[in-house]
Amino acid sequence: MPEAQRDVEVVRVRAGARTSDRDCAATEEPLEIRLHDRPFAVIMRTPGADRELAAGFLLAERVLNSADDLGTIAYCADGENIVNVTLTGASATHLERLLAGRRQVTTSSSCGLCGRQTIDSLAADAAPIAARWTVAADTIAALPRGLRVRQAVFDDTGGLHAAGLFSRDGTLLDVAEDVGRHNAVDKIVGRMLMRDGLPLSDCMLCVSGRTSFEIVQKAWRAGIALVAAVSAPSTLAIELAQTLGVTLIGFVRGDAFNIYAHAERIEP
Repeated sequence: MPEAQRDVEVVRVRAGARTSDRDCAATEEPLEIRLHDRPFAVIMRTPGADRELAAGFLLAERVLNSADDLGTIAYCADGENIVNVTLTGASATHLERLLAGRRQVTTSSSCGLCGRQTIDSLAADAAPIAARWTVAADTIAALPRGLRVRQAVFDDTGGLHAAGLFSRDGTLLDVAEDVGRHNAVDKIVGRMLMRDGLPLSDCMLCVSGRTSFEIVQKAWRAGIALVAAVSAPSTLAIELAQTLGVTLIGFVRGDAFNIYAHAERIEP
């Protein structure tokens, strides 16, 4: 298995002086996902938790709807950057349609909707999240700090995003790192899917960067009712969160943050 980070040569420039040195850089390599030994997608990712990444990606792509649709995920003999997924249940019966409709492109898992580009089309498939629990404001404020202390590869490279799954009391349940924010979310969701742990209706998600439409969509597919980030959400992320019942929080820094959707879940 490739490493999540590698030593690289670097020239450091400080106050006009140049010195040769070595540094650590986050690894980025392609992962090919095959369905029943046939190519489906290529994701640029940081190696590690590849099976979980594949499962989370396929959930977001509507290939999987539950753990019952997932047969096996295994590395292929012809490459350590290739995983083959076998489907069961209803998903297996739609295999030919899935493969026929898939554009064969190199992408990141942020491609998300695979042609389903409108909020209306998402909302037509499932009801908004209706979780009625609330969480204290100081619990939200502490999420980035709880995530940051578990970013082991970031400490060495400074080049990875992270996603953290938290319980409602702020306990960190799981964390994943990757060069892509979306990949990190897929790794967490995929891990829980493989454990038959969905929906994550009592959990919160915290991401280390900005929040896009795709991250909200991935959280909603997993049943997560609250997404917090240290940076800004996009306008489409806000609109999707409002429509699908996801509490969306941005700019969580210190004891301050902004709530962009479903503020009723945050206690004063």
